[in-house]
Amino acid sequence: MAIDLKSLNHNQLSDLIARAKARQAELAKEKVAKLRDKISALVKAEGIALDEVFGGARGPRGGKGSRGGKVKPKYRNPATGDTWSGRGKRPRWFAAALAAGKKEKDFLIG
Repeated sequence: MAIDLKSLNHNQLSDLIARAKARQAELAKEKVAKLRDKISALVKAEGIALDEVFGGARGPRGGKGSRGGKVKPKYRNPATGDTWSGRGKRPRWFAAALAAGKKEKDFLIG
């Protein structure tokens, strides 16, 4: 099916592009579904559960970007009892104490 693009006006061309992108997305979903079915059939033929192969929904370790449980605190402010895990941006109390000459090891939790 050949379409003469030069004969289309702006609105027709925009509509054609939108329909082509929608069709492209449909084809991608169909491809993923077919591949998923093939993998499922192969795993089932081997007598193994999908969870055993892929480790469930989160995977065996969670992976990058997984938001899991909390991390134990590593530092404690002796004045207020506030804690910090040592991850992410430093809390104000920690940064202020370092600026005042304290050392990180002064706030370590046993």
